[in-house]
Amino acid sequence: MDTTNTGTLVKLGDTDLTVSDPEEDIRGRTVIDMNGEEIGHVDALLIDDRERKVRFLQIASGGILGIGEQKYLVPVDAVTRVGPDQVVVDQTGKQIAGAPKYDPDLTYDTGYYGDLYGYYGYGPYWGPGYTYPAYPYYP
Repeated sequence: MDTTNTGTLVKLGDTDLTVSDPEEDIRGRTVIDMNGEEIGHVDALLIDDRERKVRFLQIASGGILGIGEQKYLVPVDAVTRVGPDQVVVDQTGKQIAGAPKYDPDLTYDTGYYGDLYGYYGYGPYWGPGYTYPAYPYYP
């Protein structure tokens, strides 16, 4: 696996960068799975520091006032629709809950992210032929 052209993934909120169009900032929006079930909210956006593109959504689920929340990473490729208050993904809540556990200590480990892409059925952004997904507005 050639990962020489990958950047380091960092949370957008931990940088001085911003989303170019504030209406496209999906942080805080409710995440809905492919069955129409609410599974949490977009807690953070992970971007690669080289191309400055969002690569993963960090979804927070459960807990009270942030205490006891579970965090999951889902590739931006899984987003099928975005509305004013919601983000819809093409995975089930059960699939997301079964994903490799989020570990902030693995932010430099491309193998970890490669495993996530494979788990969800997508090729990694550093792979040959990868095309960044278009922004999926509600029709």
